[in-house]
Amino acid sequence: MTKKTTLAEGRRQPGLNRRGFLAGTTAVGLSIVKPELVTGAEANSKVKLGLIGCGGRGNWIANLFMQHGGYQFVAAADYFADRTERTVNRLKIPAAQGFSGLSGYKRLLEAKPDAVVIETPPYFHPEQALAGAEAGCHVYCAKPVAVDVPGCLTIAEAGRKATENKRCMLVDFQTRANDFYREAVRRVHAGDIGTLVSGEAVYYCGPTWGGAGILAADPKNPENRLRAWGLDRVLSGDVITEQNIHALDVASWFVDRQPLRAYGTCGKKGRKHQGTCNDHFAAIFTYPNDVLVSFASKQFGTGYDDIGCRMYGPLGTADTHYFGVVMIRGKKSYKGGRLGNLYTEGAVRNIADFHTSITKGDYSNPTVAPSVRSNLTTILGRTAAYKRAEVSWDEMIKAAEKLEFPVADLKG
Repeated sequence: MTKKTTLAEGRRQPGLNRRGFLAGTTAVGLSIVKPELVTGAEANSKVKLGLIGCGGRGNWIANLFMQHGGYQFVAAADYFADRTERTVNRLKIPAAQGFSGLSGYKRLLEAKPDAVVIETPPYFHPEQALAGAEAGCHVYCAKPVAVDVPGCLTIAEAGRKATENKRCMLVDFQTRANDFYREAVRRVHAGDIGTLVSGEAVYYCGPTWGGAGILAADPKNPENRLRAWGLDRVLSGDVITEQNIHALDVASWFVDRQPLRAYGTCGKKGRKHQGTCNDHFAAIFTYPNDVLVSFASKQFGTGYDDIGCRMYGPLGTADTHYFGVVMIRGKKSYKGGRLGNLYTEGAVRNIADFHTSITKGDYSNPTVAPSVRSNLTTILGRTAAYKRAEVSWDEMIKAAEKLEFPVADLKG
């Protein structure tokens, strides 16, 4: 595994290697779009997209949408006008359809695209996803879907609203799009490793985010915080929510239940002067039937990287790695296989699935509920780690703590 694919998450590397594209996506991209299924689209036309968030990740994934063949970008919005202008020029969007400022996404929705792609800091995802669903757009949203409990509940509402409006909503987790992961989870649910007893999830990596210099110049400036949002615990949800959710999402997928409680701790010793996020977490999650899942992460240093999840039962072990092998060892072994560039391949698969759901009129939106559950799981671990105490799921939901960012100090 290399840092090129595991650490930057594509946001500071818009030129990320594309060698992992899935074969056959072009064929999917040529599906005929029925006018009754796509608002504003006529037969045989492409799905018209609005891009909300024109940073590194937004431009990177815009390339994948374009390469699919079934989409066309017709509008773009970002808080920063310079980012919007560059993206509009690059994607050949009319200048009048480029918007900036805090409310830029609202003006984008007034342009009535068929769908929106949300690639802004996670703090803004709930408001923008719900607005998109209420405006009658299909919604493609990056993970994590939110940074706090109220935000997660808003995303759940956005999913319900999308289904009611006969629109699609997809959350872009790459692991869930991979056939090896899907088969391993299916076999565990079928009992191939026996009753689940325990598991472990890890996310070990080095420094991921740039922007420390911007923050050092004026750490309280809200625009500086926006430009370096990956180092800001309010905008990102901290490391456990923004990044480590990949590992905890797989654990929740295997167990298929929400945890009852968690105990945790965290700290910041590896990169003390870079933003407000912690750089390591550790937690123990207790799931129903006394299934224990240990979790650990780091976002500093060099020497060892892994995004992994192992689940243990009396009959075997499921062993999964985002940039390695997915398999089951035991009485009913599953050979599985070695993954390629899942970061890219998973996004390509999700983009294709989003298009298929739109063209076929499948509004079941199956990724929303598990994404909310996994997001809340990270918040439970974060809350316990901040308090250095045991916190129950019910206590977390009841407290409904909301993270606050000084949006009033930003340009509208």
